[in-house]
Amino acid sequence: MPQKQPTQSVANVSAVNQELTPNIESVTLGDLTWLNIEKPTSQETEYLAQHYPFHTLDLDDTLSHIQRPKIDEYEDYVFVVLHFPVWHRETQMATTSQISIFVGKNYVVSLHSGEIRLLRELFQNCKNSDTTRQENMINGSAFLVYRIIDTMVDRTFTIIDRILSWTDSVENAVFDENVEAAVEIARLRRDVITHRRIIWSLRSVVGELESKLRRFSPVDLEVYFGDVVDHLNKIWDTLDEARETIEVFKDADYILSNERLGRIMRVLTVLATVVLPFLILSSLYGMNVHMPGSITQGSHLTFWILMIVMAVTAGGMLWFFRRKRWI
Repeated sequence: MPQKQPTQSVANVSAVNQELTPNIESVTLGDLTWLNIEKPTSQETEYLAQHYPFHTLDLDDTLSHIQRPKIDEYEDYVFVVLHFPVWHRETQMATTSQISIFVGKNYVVSLHSGEIRLLRELFQNCKNSDTTRQENMINGSAFLVYRIIDTMVDRTFTIIDRILSWTDSVENAVFDENVEAAVEIARLRRDVITHRRIIWSLRSVVGELESKLRRFSPVDLEVYFGDVVDHLNKIWDTLDEARETIEVFKDADYILSNERLGRIMRVLTVLATVVLPFLILSSLYGMNVHMPGSITQGSHLTFWILMIVMAVTAGGMLWFFRRKRWI
């Protein structure tokens, strides 16, 4: 009995699935396909070069982790490079994570290092939930890119909240005499500088993105991307305020540290002044010469010679300090 031949569409889907490498995942809704690639290698970029009209230089940029955020516009697609902050609990540091996105009429291809957990979760939710897939992919590829960026930006607000909480703890440390706050101030300042550098470039790219992606969306995205830009501006303003606050903390810590050091030096100066006569007497009569008033009587000439030598040495030092404007 002859076997039933599979339809052409099923055969095509099977062929595509066989060609997909293990690091390429996809989710489809209607004509729109989202390809997600974590930790891309040359194997994945070769696959993209064979199946999509991507420029070789753009594919090479996806393998580099030092690209500046940018938008490259072509006839069939738009290539976007974005940076987002990633907080590492082990090192207590924020680093930059790069996301490369190819946007065409019927596809979105995202390539990243896999450090941004929220992007992985968004893709898996679209893959596993029909409702989430409809919410994010129903309005075309440009709207999907907006949803990706909006999700990442909203996540940044939680990082900003952590910075504000850290700022409060540093403030308490600055005015606590029992805590050395200089190291914490330096670490917080480094973290704020890292986030400012990321958000600054992200604002400029997202502000231009809506006009570049307009041709790939059946709906008006100006309001949506405007909302993202507004969120980025709020984050920038918060980071700017945090930077100014940190500068105040740095100055306050410097002043308070000098004041504490001054109190310590005053105590040490009083102690040194109190014991100074004992040091002079013990040093004089501890010398291996005959001195007046000692057990073995000696010449007064020796005593006065020593006094003159010490006076000349002290005077010479005072003259040298005065000449150097140290006193």
